[in-house]
Amino acid sequence: QSPLVESGGGSVQPGGSLRLSCAVSGNTADYYSIGWFRQAPGTPREGVSCIRPGTGDTLYINPVKGRFRITRDEKAVYLQMINLKPEDAGVYFCAATDKQIQVWEFFSDDKYNRWGQGTQVTVSS
Repeated sequence: QSPLVESGGGSVQPGGSLRLSCAVSGNTADYYSIGWFRQAPGTPREGVSCIRPGTGDTLYINPVKGRFRITRDEKAVYLQMINLKPEDAGVYFCAATDKQIQVWEFFSDDKYNRWGQGTQVTVSS
């Protein structure tokens, strides 16, 4: 069983909302960083948001600031997404690392050593 299992994807109209969940095998506090990445067809995977369980610090890429919010509890990490836009569509992956990484590496997918299977987000009218 994958240590990370995403859920909550779906299809919404522009302006709609979704809440993604990433269930963690173990405790989210076991990880240095847990993040959400997304990939649209024909584009590279990009980091969207991440959280450091040890400090509570969160990071967002500029296009989602003010619309996405990452939170966590002991068993899962969540990504609340509001005012969704067509450019937010893609497969959203949850990723985690138990290794210390530098602040400029938080959105580097090669620094994460655990991945979920992904959940599809579709935004269209």
